[in-house]
Amino acid sequence: MRVIYFIIFLLLLGCSAPPPTVYDLIIANVNLIDGTGRDMKSKVNVYIQDGKVNAIGTAPVTQTENVIDGTDKYLIPGLFDCHAHTSSYEEDFPRFIHFGITTILCPGGSKSSNKYFARMRALGNQDSLPAPRVFHTSQHFTMEGRHPVKTYPEGSWVEGKTVFYLRDTLQIESLVKQVSQYPIVGIKLTIEDGPAPPFVERIPQALINKVAQEARKNGTEVFAHVSDNTELSMALKAGIKNILHFTGVDLDFKNGTSLIDSIYNSDLSWVTTLMLDKSFIYPLHNDWVERVEKTGLFNPEDVKLLRDPTQIKQAKQMRLMYKNFGIDDPTLKNIIEPQVAEIKVLYENGVNMVLGTDTGNNFIFPGYSLHEEMQLMELGGMTPLDIIKMASFNAAKMLNVLETQGTIEAGKVADMILLDKNPLETISNTLSINTVFKHGKIQRRLIQPFSTTKN
Repeated sequence: MRVIYFIIFLLLLGCSAPPPTVYDLIIANVNLIDGTGRDMKSKVNVYIQDGKVNAIGTAPVTQTENVIDGTDKYLIPGLFDCHAHTSSYEEDFPRFIHFGITTILCPGGSKSSNKYFARMRALGNQDSLPAPRVFHTSQHFTMEGRHPVKTYPEGSWVEGKTVFYLRDTLQIESLVKQVSQYPIVGIKLTIEDGPAPPFVERIPQALINKVAQEARKNGTEVFAHVSDNTELSMALKAGIKNILHFTGVDLDFKNGTSLIDSIYNSDLSWVTTLMLDKSFIYPLHNDWVERVEKTGLFNPEDVKLLRDPTQIKQAKQMRLMYKNFGIDDPTLKNIIEPQVAEIKVLYENGVNMVLGTDTGNNFIFPGYSLHEEMQLMELGGMTPLDIIKMASFNAAKMLNVLETQGTIEAGKVADMILLDKNPLETISNTLSINTVFKHGKIQRRLIQPFSTTKN
């Protein structure tokens, strides 16, 4: 009997003393900004196993291999650009990764057929070639002769393939059911009457209501493209909870309008896209152009366009347009500050504000411009800690993936950026990128393919 007890004791002893864990990667002694909005944690270790954050702690690291020294460095979540079109993802995806954008939301586009979306997803789902994770909406739901087809007639628009024209409520039931079979985050509904004259009629409210109703039936959502208060009101009236542009909206908090009440009662996620405003006047600022040029990551022909006299003339006309909106001295600061002030009020009152650039428009650069968007938020008075949260936690919340992405916490996918400088001192330090990680693996960054620097 004693022999049996002794054998059981040995077995229990063996079970209680497993070999020490060897992690796939440890980032040691790093300053952690986890994306939740909580204060920075100093000198912690982040343990990565099987592509996920396994643990975060402060105990001495005994492992010697696959350890990155994070001393005097800063770890933040991989960033999201939640409004990124691309007509050439093979060129754009490495740029996103280079600048630490590990996830994008693509809300349709003139090339966005189901096959195109599928190729984007496939590239985003692996971690050997540099490519962000890809979420996307359906193709544009709009009406014939309206935005975006009217605005960008040179695009590859094909009805039933890259765009769907709404004609009546009877058609919408089958159309929503059709697109909901694909892995979309929601329907892209373009309510806008056009960004510039001659304006067209907006989509009728009855069609907006029907799209939202059928989306709910099919377990999906609607992402509404709006450009002013009227279109915002139309989207909210239909119960739409995702808005793709803040630019163009002008809110009146002082008078407590019904629109403000509707916003606060809507559990809304709202993408910023203030880079549109900066892009309109980009050619007027050679210092901005030089910074883009200095990256060496964008085609010199695209940069050359920023110095084209025709583009400069158009930018001067756009600057005058802001005077019609009551901005007497339309500097970037004067254009951006009132908008960020409104965003800040919404954010502080629980609206899920999310960063996006509208990459795909002229002078909005894949990857780089998400950092510009963050700088615009800081210019307007947002704190770096909140800006990082808008580009990570809030984005994952809007995309309904917060359980697995968006922050650096145990159990979540290890999409991260290691920085050489403290982004809480100034958000522009998010450009001091040392290493980009996706799924716990170091991502290859670009080596300035267009650099003109001589060796």
